[in-house]
Amino acid sequence: MARAAFFVLAALATGSALGLILKKNAIHGALFLVVNLGSIAVLYLMLGAEFLAAAQVIVYAGAIMVLFVFAIMVLIPGKEETGPDPRRAYRLLALPLGAALLLLLGGVVAGRLGAPAAAGAAGDAGALGRLLFTRYLFPFEVTSVLLLAAMVGVLLLARRGA
Repeated sequence: MARAAFFVLAALATGSALGLILKKNAIHGALFLVVNLGSIAVLYLMLGAEFLAAAQVIVYAGAIMVLFVFAIMVLIPGKEETGPDPRRAYRLLALPLGAALLLLLGGVVAGRLGAPAAAGAAGDAGALGRLLFTRYLFPFEVTSVLLLAAMVGVLLLARRGA
């Protein structure tokens, strides 16, 4: 069951990465990136790295993608999509395929709940927190300052363009 879930998720991650690269519309590409980041988070869950999966969803699929979509909407003037939907048949097929994927993932998660957690696994948030705020405190703080500088730079560039 886990092997089938892995292959489905790997196909989803690969397909969404290809969609990201091949789409000409920036918003569609960003949505494909969200799907890709979400499927990677589920792969982390399958590996037993719960903290990495949560960080993937919260930081990348959540915050960074909101920033990307906001920047795309503000900086790139788009055209409205009108007319009939050429992919209506594919969209109707997405609902049963999504339900099957959800059932498959539910089975995998239900199988993992009964298994004992490995000591010191990659998903151990306590051990990761201790490392982050002791041994890797300085790189962590440097990263936060760099992110702050990037945000100030984006605000300055956006202000000049307005």
